[in-house]
Order: sequence, then C-alpha cells, then structure tokens
Amino acid sequence: MKTTGAPSATTNCSWKCLLFTLQWPGGFCQSLNKESECRIPQSINSWSIHGLWPIKAMRCCDCWRMFQSDVQELKDELDEHWPSLVKKRSSFMFWKEEWEKHGACAACVEGMNSPLRYFQICLKLRAQFDFHKVLEEAGITPSCERPYKVAEVRSVLAPLLGDRHEIQCVTNDEGREVWFQVKIPLARNLTVGCDHHGDADRDPAAGSDRKWAAPPPPHVGHPCPPQTPFFFFPIDHEQPRKPCS
Repeated sequence: MKTTGAPSATTNCSWKCLLFTLQWPGGFCQSLNKESECRIPQSINSWSIHGLWPIKAMRCCDCWRMFQSDVQELKDELDEHWPSLVKKRSSFMFWKEEWEKHGACAACVEGMNSPLRYFQICLKLRAQFDFHKVLEEAGITPSCERPYKVAEVRSVLAPLLGDRHEIQCVTNDEGREVWFQVKIPLARNLTVGCDHHGDADRDPAAGSDRKWAAPPPPHVGHPCPPQTPFFFFPIDHEQPRKPCS
C-alpha cells in the first residue's frame, strides 16, 4: 500500500459529514452540453457512483497520488458500479480525480486511509443504498411520459436513505426537469443523516446545495424543485443524451 506523500491526519479532518452520491446515467447525460461527450457502457443499467465527498469549505489537498495498482483488485467492481460516463475521461481517470479531490480528505478516518480502503467503502455503500428495486416496487420507473414529484419519491427513499437525502435534477434542452442524482448525507462513522447544511459555503462537487433564487442554468445540477414535476428518463445506450427522441 502506497503511503508516500499522504497528508497528515490533521490537515483535512475539519469535516463532520460526507455526501455519498449516486447518479442515474439516463439523467447524467442531460447534464452534458454536447451529445458526443456522453457514453453509457452496455453493461450499465442502474445507478452508478459519482463520489463520496467530505464536506468542507476548502478543496482537498491533492498531494496523495493514486495509481492503477492501488485499486487493481477492485477494477471489475468499479467498472460495474463506478464507470465514467464521459467519452474523453477513462474510468480510472474518474476514480483518480475523485480520490485526489475528495478521497484524500476522507483518509483521516481509519477505515478509508488509503485509496484501496476508500473505494472498498464506496462499493459497500453502493450495495447498502441499492434503491433501484425499492423505487421499482413503488412504481417509480424510468419513463419518457410520466413525471414524478419530489414528495412522492422522497417518501419512498426516506426509509432507506433518511430524511436528509437530496434529489437532484438538471434542466434539459427542452426545459424539462430531469432526475440525475441522489445525495445521501453520512456522518464520519457512515451512519445516515448527518446535518451538513452550513458546514461549507458550497457543495464539494459540481452542482450546489444552495436553494436557487432564480432558475438554475441549463445542465447544472440543483435540487429538484418541489412544486415542479420531474422526469426519470430511461437509459439508452445508443442515444444516451436523446433517450426519448
């Protein structure tokens, strides 16, 4: 296990909460501006990992580098549950960016104090929060025609994800709100429901935790408006950004 260059435990340990974030490939592609940028591997048919982010105001120290050998034993699982959905970015580059931007901050917690352990934890959380079946059993399934409301989806997810989870949308080219992401707040010990609001001036990744005073720009992640129905687009491997054309 490589530890050379690891930051000290005190450097990045001011955080109290993490966000475990899962993205829906059929919605993620709506967040990209160019059709050519998005890809959904044929093997991907469910929610995939976006990241596990300690919430802090400052960017994480990027001084702990990650190498392919660090996660080689997890590669098959990561390919299945944490693929890159951007053509120009390999899956390893995605994982490397997430580790160096966020994982190195999480490394002050003993169970996540290496790239291998961090990604093992992420995969365990993915299995723990596998809510695809929960949605399906409640009749919430991908559709080009049927819109959903935040309240009905939250009521289905709350028993598994807690009351503080956030459903995120993007506004697509047609002006529709499209579901693309779920953020699950966790405490340092990975229990559900940490109150992270006010811990940082901004979200630790793309998108924002703030409530929008005006409609958000297109293709930017934001909390799904509670009064505006949103769409849960299906996955289309051939036309990932035009699943309903």
